[in-house]
Amino acid sequence: MPDQEKPSLYDRLGGVYNIATVVDDFIDRLMGDPRLNANPRVDEAHHRVSPAGFKFLATEMVCWATGGPQTYSGRSMGDSHRHLMITDQEWQAMLDDFQHSLDRFGVPQPEQEELKAIVDSTKESIVLRPFQEGPEEPVGTTGGGGARRSG
Repeated sequence: MPDQEKPSLYDRLGGVYNIATVVDDFIDRLMGDPRLNANPRVDEAHHRVSPAGFKFLATEMVCWATGGPQTYSGRSMGDSHRHLMITDQEWQAMLDDFQHSLDRFGVPQPEQEELKAIVDSTKESIVLRPFQEGPEEPVGTTGGGGARRSG
């Protein structure tokens, strides 16, 4: 008799309603986190973006990424975060907020590990590398953007 297929992470998390509940808590934590809002670009975005819309897109993305029937309709992670110039310290603050939300709702450890792997797969698109100042300017423009030189 063949082994039964393991349910998707989406199903193991309880589907859209359970995912939306955790995302709701997580986004509230993110938007109010002084460690993140110390970055003026992040703070401005947190005041410009509708929390309800942010929660909708984040729920849609988590559902899609975990094997649910939803389709993510938002912008790419790079397009939606690159201009915020997020640092490694801010990424760690976000992970801390995420962990608190997972723990608050008792998400089991194996599912937490899978969710963290999904989140970690987005880091390269979101976090500014050292000495990177944001989107590069096209060749031939003025303004002094791009990477800084030391020394």
